[in-house]
Amino acid sequence: MTAIVSLLVGLIFGFGLIVSGMANPAKVLGFLDLAGHWDPSLAFVMGGAIAVGLIAFTVARQRKVSFLGADMRMPKASEIDRRLVIGSLMFGVGWGIAGFCPGPALVALGLFGVGAGSAKAVVFVASMLGGMVVFELLELSKKSH
Repeated sequence: MTAIVSLLVGLIFGFGLIVSGMANPAKVLGFLDLAGHWDPSLAFVMGGAIAVGLIAFTVARQRKVSFLGADMRMPKASEIDRRLVIGSLMFGVGWGIAGFCPGPALVALGLFGVGAGSAKAVVFVASMLGGMVVFELLELSKKSH
């Protein structure tokens, strides 16, 4: 049951990314171009996402198990450290260069032929996966010392 619900939630999320324009790098870059022809429409999408997230996390913090019966595992880290700041900066630079963040890039990867920047999505996702591999290798080398 959990797998079916996860699939449905993922499909709804992906559909929302398509409808909102978040899977279109040109739309995202237009939103990030404050000095040029700024497109503020994604601000409403982000505002809506933040509102939904606030409600969802408020409800989740009050529960011991999920609606499907799994144990609730909430993030415990709360400090802002060097790794968080550097990672955030890298995320922002990558988003500004490519017009993608991970979720929309995966959605755009499935939109071949629709004109949402699919070739760009392939390069982005490959780079993202490569970065994940490098990170894991660095983490493993830290633990072995």
